[in-house]
Amino acid sequence: MSRIKDLIKELCPNGVEYKEIKDVTDLYYGKGNSIPTDGGQYPVYGCYGIVGNTSTYNNENTPIVGHIGSAGKVIWGQGKHYVTYNGTICKPKNNNLNSRYLYHLLTTLHLEQYVKGSQPFLSINDFNRIKIPIPPLEVQEEIVRILDKFGELEAELEAELEARQSQYEFWRGKLLQPKTYKKYKLKDIADLYLGLTYTPNYVSSGIKFLSSINISKDYLDLSNVKYISEEEFNTCTSNAKPKKGDILFVRVGSNLGHPVIYNLDEPICIFVSVGFARIKDSNVISNKYLKYWMTSNLFKEQVKAKTQNSPKANLNSTWMKEFTISVPPIEIQNRIVEVLDKFDTICYDFGIGLPAEKELRQQQYEYYRDMLLTFADTNEIILQTDRQTDRQTDKQ
Repeated sequence: MSRIKDLIKELCPNGVEYKEIKDVTDLYYGKGNSIPTDGGQYPVYGCYGIVGNTSTYNNENTPIVGHIGSAGKVIWGQGKHYVTYNGTICKPKNNNLNSRYLYHLLTTLHLEQYVKGSQPFLSINDFNRIKIPIPPLEVQEEIVRILDKFGELEAELEAELEARQSQYEFWRGKLLQPKTYKKYKLKDIADLYLGLTYTPNYVSSGIKFLSSINISKDYLDLSNVKYISEEEFNTCTSNAKPKKGDILFVRVGSNLGHPVIYNLDEPICIFVSVGFARIKDSNVISNKYLKYWMTSNLFKEQVKAKTQNSPKANLNSTWMKEFTISVPPIEIQNRIVEVLDKFDTICYDFGIGLPAEKELRQQQYEYYRDMLLTFADTNEIILQTDRQTDRQTDKQ
């Protein structure tokens, strides 16, 4: 960090000039609403990242800001690539602005705060007048060198974590393979229930009312939860009231079938976007074994067979009951669960291991990024100096 301090002291000791994004960057949307995927050599970027490959390109080595979809998300367009209409290309107007410096800078602006519309979008006019610091190019390049180093370390951890996750998925599939285990239909080992088919009256506090967003992660996410009154809860049908130990699962959307075990000692109610499975006999199958089976291809392939021709896929309890599952003796289930629990902890627990280290690296990057990209504004310094001079003149 000493070099960057020396450069700032030498090249911009009195701060740097802040300019509006539109004055230093050419901003324009990508092309086409559809994704060109002819399998060519160039990656196709949407608002989330790479979504395919094509034989043509319309951009090279610049930041991309999500315009529609994941609006406000900032990603880096590596090398020659094609950007769809879902992304906004941000290209420096001249060599006085380093593209990678601009990328790191854009990630600090929290552009999602400017997103609007029922279908979230971020237009160029919503953020092109934001002022950003433009230090000398040599300072920009040193900042990029430092921050990219953090990015390389995080990428190495990400690659290691992905390798562990692939290993986990391989062994999960192996351990849950049918072999000679007894086969059941899902309806024989568990009862399936669906949530409320109407929208209740929400209140500021009371009984938690969960939808698919609360169970789409690998844990029960209560950071954005709604509530219904105890009176309304009492009138709701029992099929919308999971109990501790039941397996909640997503019924609609891209995360179809994703399971989470409900483990709280309090009543809850669920919307129709969520269903739950209740084990009939824990001596036959454990809820953890069933949950792991629902994360495997043994379950997903049966879901795919029922939904692949459906324009609006959802999990239907009628045909879910007919899914087949191979169930080993409970002692073997417990050993399988023990192994998979360890893999799950290594791969996904942000309190320990690789996920924790990756999270730490991300926090370090954000800390140094925000510190390195904070500059005094020369215009403000000049203005303050002029005010002081005017006050001194008035006194004389």
